[in-house]
Amino acid sequence: MFEHILIPLDGSSLAECVLPHGLAMAGALGARATVLQVVEQPKAAGRMRAIDPLEWHYSEAQAGAYLQEVGERLRQAGLPTMQSLLQGDAAERVIDHAQAEGADLILLSSHGRSGLSGWNVSSVVQKILARAYISILLIPAYHPSTTAISTLRYERILVPLDGSQRAECVLPVAGALAARHDSQVILTHVVRRPELPRRAPPSRDDQELAHALTERNRIEAGRYLEDVRARLSLPAEVRLQVEDHVAAALQQVALEVKADLVLLSAHGYSGETRWPYGSLATSFILYGNTPLLIVQDLPRQAIEPTAAELAAREFGHH
Repeated sequence: MFEHILIPLDGSSLAECVLPHGLAMAGALGARATVLQVVEQPKAAGRMRAIDPLEWHYSEAQAGAYLQEVGERLRQAGLPTMQSLLQGDAAERVIDHAQAEGADLILLSSHGRSGLSGWNVSSVVQKILARAYISILLIPAYHPSTTAISTLRYERILVPLDGSQRAECVLPVAGALAARHDSQVILTHVVRRPELPRRAPPSRDDQELAHALTERNRIEAGRYLEDVRARLSLPAEVRLQVEDHVAAALQQVALEVKADLVLLSAHGYSGETRWPYGSLATSFILYGNTPLLIVQDLPRQAIEPTAAELAAREFGHH
């Protein structure tokens, strides 16, 4: 599971919404943590401006003192914590540090110092999500937390499954969290209705075939979920639905059951492994509003670099 949790912060209260989750995760998984802040060069009118040495020194000192204070709060709450202060581009430094220090989970607030926006995640978070290639816990900053730093419990954990071994990689994490927090685990599967020809109304035979296939898949999915529940050896609820759109249906289930956490694999049985996330994980990143833990099921070297990454490596940043 997870041994080293990386917690990027920027000094804002929005970014600190991840701290209770860091303690909740580490307590269940026996992990240690690093709190990190990147001091970026100031910009003026979209361009890098000349650095004022005094201003730069003050920014570093301020960030260092802030990290020390946050680290002490976490240590007092029982989480072994180190601090790291870096310079440069925030997204790149977070990714580099995670890889260099062997972090296997990054906690990200959806928004930070730049404030809330109409986008579900900020631009810095988008960059980290796209290229970190490790597991991510994404917390919506637009839901203000009323929980003290050390008292967060996951009461209801939603675990979408599609029958694949990839999707099941989340089960050990779900079990550990449920045992620690006395959580109700909700195993859910959405049976998607098959598409029918669209140029003309489907015939009666088409409809009967689609219905038969849907019913067969529903029965098999029910057996599968019961099997997973038996293997978990933990109290778990089973939710099985038949819908046209899987991602939309799962996000609606998360709202209906008031899930404290959605826990899913980066890829399922149909996930395109050239990319860091399959369509379901991407949908939750872009449109979900529940704390989201995405377990990366692929090693970094198995995910193909994009054309932009290859070009940047070859030609640099010019």
